[in-house]
Parts: sequence; structure tokens; C-alpha cells
Amino acid sequence: MGDAVPTPALEDRQPSPNLERYSRQTLFMPMGRSGQQRLAAAHAAVVGCGATGAAAAALLARAGVGRLTVLDRDFVEWSNLQRQLLFTEADAAEALPKAEAARRRLKEINADVQVTAHVADLTPGNIDALLGAADILLDGTDNFETRYLLNDFAVERGTPWIYAAAIGSYAATMNIVPGTAENGTACLACLFPEPPGGTVETCDTAGILNTAVNVAASLQVTEALKYLSGNAAAMRRTLWSMDVWTGEHAEIATGRTRTGCRVCGDRDFVHLRGEGRPHITLCGRNSVQIHEHARPIDFESLAARLQPHGPVRFNGLMLRFQHGEHTLNVFADGRTVVQGTSDAARARTLYARFIGS
Repeated sequence: MGDAVPTPALEDRQPSPNLERYSRQTLFMPMGRSGQQRLAAAHAAVVGCGATGAAAAALLARAGVGRLTVLDRDFVEWSNLQRQLLFTEADAAEALPKAEAARRRLKEINADVQVTAHVADLTPGNIDALLGAADILLDGTDNFETRYLLNDFAVERGTPWIYAAAIGSYAATMNIVPGTAENGTACLACLFPEPPGGTVETCDTAGILNTAVNVAASLQVTEALKYLSGNAAAMRRTLWSMDVWTGEHAEIATGRTRTGCRVCGDRDFVHLRGEGRPHITLCGRNSVQIHEHARPIDFESLAARLQPHGPVRFNGLMLRFQHGEHTLNVFADGRTVVQGTSDAARARTLYARFIGS
């Protein structure tokens, strides 16, 4: 008898872990093996690791995007756990910075993904260092100030970014792909030349359904996967919105830039230069002052929104809101002094949560 053919070791008979991990995704023909390889070589940045950002980062990691940058200035709180899928009770008990908590969980989800976490407030001064290497930017922010900064940066650099928002039962997303009038899309400033005036609703004042968050994140990541896998031509060219409670939805065409747009037309990047950005100063001991000029405040409606979250009192000149160890003193022109912290990033977070920006 001839020599017996050796039996392969069990591990030699198993499919490649990565081939098996992504097998159901590569069976989807627009993705395929080549698209999966493109994802493995890609770099996506998620700006804001709150509800939408955490869900988006988890989906990107599971899909096999090779490199993720996650950025957030805040820490995990108990109220986050209802909708922010990357975080646990232990993270809230430790008050762990969201970016670091996200990094730890993403590495548990997919150890092959290179995750870089930045516990930072995104500003004109650091945006290039933090996001300049990314192939695409995903919006997980909670304020228009940062979105307009992202828009300026993305258009100036020619980097696509995907706007996403969720509040109450409402979800919305839009692709911003810089380019020519023929192959690019409208930018954020094309549709909204100026930020919303007055105070705006936030998750802390209007509430939010975790289902709305996940709808927004799923659509946002789908568009990112199209771009990163080499299927950019399939990206949606609309601002899509839906109320998940009522089922109503709408789309606004965004396939053309707006004539006269300051950003993608005139290439005037005022937010990237820091113009109009709320000026933040330390204001005495353990307090921070945020200047929001030319933004009149309706004290009565703001007080009604804040009442469920802590004591509020106001007169014609100022509103005073107590939330835990922090006090927000809001003046008629929008200027706010946040007492109880000397951390500018923390003050900005409280301002965005309760006043809106």
C-alpha cells in the first residue's frame, strides 16, 4: 500500500476567518470580494459618538472598514444607554469618555479594524489633524455649528461627508459629495445658507426614539459603504427624511449645487476660518462663557423646554437653569455663562444639549 494521504488539521479545513466573517456581505453582488477589499483599505471618520455616531461606527466596524477614527468631547451618562448602542452600564458608572468607550467596544466587535479615538472638541484649529486622513466623514454631531465646520472642511478638501440627524421620531440623512456641477452634489450651505435662528430642539428637550437613531445611522452607513466599496455612482442625491412614528417621509433633490452658494460656489470657508464661531472664555472661577451673538432667545419657550430637566427662572434680561451641579445663565442675545465647570468642551456640550447650537 502506498503512503496514506495526511488528513488536514481541523484549522486547515476551516474557511478563512475574514472570508467567513464577511461572506454574507460579499454575496451581495454590488459589493463582492473586490468591494470588500476596498473596504478593508478604507478610512472612515465618525464625528460624534452619541446615538447616531455610535450606531454608525458599530455598523462600519462590522462591515469591515479597515480604519475608523471616532471623535467626541463628551462622556457616557445613564441617559445615553437608551439609544447609544456601544455603551454599557459600566461605562456610565465610570463616566468614561465616549470616544474611548467606543474604541474599546469596536475592538471587541472587530479586532482587525484599526480604531483611533480622540476625546476632543472639533475646532477649526484641529480639524485637519484629526480628520485630514479620512476617505469619508460621517456626521454624528448634535449641533449645526460643527456641521457647518465639517461642510467647509469637506468642500475645501474635496472629501465626501454624510449629514445625519435624529430628534424625536424624525430621522434624516444627506450625502454631500464635493465635485463639479455635473458630478457633485449640493452642500449643506446650498440647502441651508444660514444655521437655524433662535433656540432649536435637542434630544434633551424633545426626546428621541432609538429607532429613529438607527434608521438614520443605517441609511448613512449604507451610503458610506457605497462610496468606500467603489459604488459611488449609486449614492443617493437627495435629502431624505422620515418620521418613524407616523411613517411619513420626504425627499428633496440635492443633485445640483445652488448658484451663488458661499461654500461650494464662492469657496468662502468662514466656518473653517473660525468666523462666527461662539467665542468661549473662562469667566471667573469654575465657569465658562459662550458668546452666541445675533441670536435672540425666547425665554418663555426655552423655560418650558428646560422645566423637566431642572429648576428654571427668568426675567426680561436673563434665564437661569439649574441642572445637577451646573447652572446655565442665558442672556437675551444668546450669551451664556455655564457655572460649575472650567472645561470649555463640557460647557459646549451642556450648551448644545439644552440651548441648542
